[in-house]
Amino acid sequence: MKCLAPQQASSFYSCSSNAINMTTKEDLEAIENQISTIEVSSHGETASPVLAHGKFKTVEKGRNWGWLLSGFISLNILLLGIAIVSGSVFNKVQISSSHLLIFLILLVILTTVWMVYYKVHTSRVDRAVLYKDSHAGPVWLRSGLVLFGICSVIMDIFKIVYYAGRMDCESPVKIAFPAVQALFVIVQTYILWVHAKDCVQIQQIITRCGLMLTLSTNLMVWMTAVTEELLHQTVAPMEISSNSSSDNDHRSNVNEMQGRAEDSECKCSHNMCDVFENAYYYLYPFNIEYSLFASAMAYVMWKNVDRRMDEHHSHNLSFSPWDVLVGPVAGLIILVAGLATFVVYEVDVTKGNPKHTEEALIMHYVMNIVAILLMSITTLVGCIIFRMDKREQVSGKNPTRSLDVGLLVGASLGQFLICYFTIVAVLASGVKGNINGLNLACAILTVIQLCLQNAFLIKGLHREPYKVTETTTVFANNMAVRERDPERRSSSIVPAHTLPIPLTLFQGRLSWKRRILKEICAFLLLCNVILWIMPAFGARPQFDNTVGSDIYEFQTWAAVVNIGMPFGIFYRLHSVASLFEVCLTS
Repeated sequence: MKCLAPQQASSFYSCSSNAINMTTKEDLEAIENQISTIEVSSHGETASPVLAHGKFKTVEKGRNWGWLLSGFISLNILLLGIAIVSGSVFNKVQISSSHLLIFLILLVILTTVWMVYYKVHTSRVDRAVLYKDSHAGPVWLRSGLVLFGICSVIMDIFKIVYYAGRMDCESPVKIAFPAVQALFVIVQTYILWVHAKDCVQIQQIITRCGLMLTLSTNLMVWMTAVTEELLHQTVAPMEISSNSSSDNDHRSNVNEMQGRAEDSECKCSHNMCDVFENAYYYLYPFNIEYSLFASAMAYVMWKNVDRRMDEHHSHNLSFSPWDVLVGPVAGLIILVAGLATFVVYEVDVTKGNPKHTEEALIMHYVMNIVAILLMSITTLVGCIIFRMDKREQVSGKNPTRSLDVGLLVGASLGQFLICYFTIVAVLASGVKGNINGLNLACAILTVIQLCLQNAFLIKGLHREPYKVTETTTVFANNMAVRERDPERRSSSIVPAHTLPIPLTLFQGRLSWKRRILKEICAFLLLCNVILWIMPAFGARPQFDNTVGSDIYEFQTWAAVVNIGMPFGIFYRLHSVASLFEVCLTS
């Protein structure tokens, strides 16, 4: 320890060098940590290592307090929100939707105030943001956030118009919340677009608490939107009375009776209420995905508080549409076919004719089986190419990558849950009929496809991006070179920068492994898009096919589907973003 006594800078580093030669690996790390924490005072003297080590402990203590405090804030908000949302769902509990909206308004206002404070004060303080995380908030993710944010604002406008027409019998809170939420979405979208890459170095406790408040608010908005959407989409079989002379209306919405009672008592002041109601329900999926995107970006910012970045870890990724052809064409075919079958499915099921419903289910299952089977085959090929292509794995901690992998695995559990419950229900029923056979095959193939796609994406996200090695010379036509540069008439090799043709044309040809990987990613991306569209916009074969409700009873089956479906929908959209990133890094 004598070597570490506060002396002049030159004697200190000399003594440290001698000590390093005689120490073990653990001592080396300890000395390096002490050297890195030494501060130079304004008088030019080197601070004591003991004081530096004490300051290091203070920084670590403050960091831990920030994590704990922000975590407790988020936990309490979410648990209280879950209780209020659950209470507002059941009619017997004296908690109305207005109480839930008041709670959300308070959260949204607090979060908006903090975001304005962060923009106006924290981000403008000198040396507040010394580093930027190049992996956080890529442009395609922020573009998706903007797109979903625009749709969310439109949804809020439709809600305001709808509830304004029913102002005489609806609470004013139902008009205030969409207005406040629209302002919140606009402010948050701007903040995340500009500051998603920030690694804040000051006011760490306040920043961490503010980011956790933002994350919790978005999760509460997501939870509320998912609950409303599921109540709107959840259907239960109607008990057909012996006196009924028609098989129509074989299913009913769980809120249909309540909605009719409200409509009989409340009249709209204009004739567009029904139009705006149907319109904003179709925009719910975009609002749901916006909240999840914002939550993920807020979490990455929270992890990046007080983080030091190495600039050499960043990569400039680019995408050329000319690199792929077969994958996008095949994916577009699946996408168009899926949209066509989805429209026909919705029309046939809405008619309420059992025969049309059966035909719609068969068509829906066949379409899904074809798409999932092709996805499984292409994903397996991609995994094999990953084994053949020996590329280095990404090293170092990366909050964005860790979050992507965690969300992929966690969100896929919802789809696994529905699939395994479906498999058990169909087998228990004896696999009777074509519909049950197709349902069983679709569930089994979905499980296989999820496993393969998770493995493919996790492996792809952990691979180092492909590095283009630019050559300094290229071969060119002798006559063209001689005409262009008389001094080089005797040579057939010329520097690349002297050619009028861009160098990228000579280097643009991809190896067969890279091209196949990009084709696979493009195909899987479009397939996941259609698998997101169908359940997000109302396809519920789990309720139209009664095998699940017959085996588990409707309450249990509805709980399984309503828990697993939001995660399954998010999994497909998150897979789209991950596949695009894997395509860029291939």
